[in-house]
Amino acid sequence: MQASEAEKPRIVILISGTGSNMVAIADAVKAEEIDAEIVGVISNRPTAEGLNKAQAMDLHTDLIDHTLYASRDEFDHALIRMIEDLKPDLVVLAGFMRILTADFTRYYEGRLLNIHPSLLPKYQGLNTHQRALDAGDDIHGVTVHFVTEELDGGPNAIQAIVPILDIDNAPQLQQRVHTQEHVIYPIAVKWFCEGRLTMKGSEALLDGKSLPTSGVQLDSRD
Repeated sequence: MQASEAEKPRIVILISGTGSNMVAIADAVKAEEIDAEIVGVISNRPTAEGLNKAQAMDLHTDLIDHTLYASRDEFDHALIRMIEDLKPDLVVLAGFMRILTADFTRYYEGRLLNIHPSLLPKYQGLNTHQRALDAGDDIHGVTVHFVTEELDGGPNAIQAIVPILDIDNAPQLQQRVHTQEHVIYPIAVKWFCEGRLTMKGSEALLDGKSLPTSGVQLDSRD
């Protein structure tokens, strides 16, 4: 038996760009693969394509332009107020291109997820695909993790492993990683909304059991 609409977990998704991961999650909610409600999609960029996509899916959207705020702290506190108006159980960073303050990450600790295009803890930060190629790695991938004060450093929930081919350049590798993003992010959100995925201290737990440092791993080479 599904929860009534009023009882469904409430999700807010933050975006800055195309919103492709937002769409993947919204599609899973619409298909009832995730028993939850997306109560808002918020962008810090007025030109974000994802806003139009969210509106086309009849999702509530908000804009909070970071360039109108004098400091990162001022922006983050305004963002918290906007999010809290929507009373979320989970906040999802889906290509949200802002480094969040410690105050923000502490406020949402244990209910803030992010996706990062590498097999964390490898390649925190930017240019992950080229860095993996330059290092001569034979695998790369993508990670969904809880967000903490450490950039790309919170406990991992799930990873998808992608092979690096001899013919790969960064855009080719990025495209295959991107495909896997749309697989694992809805899974992580589903687990969270079912109460299966939690964070305790510095660990991610699934069904009450500590996950390995990598989180659950899906291998697209299989």
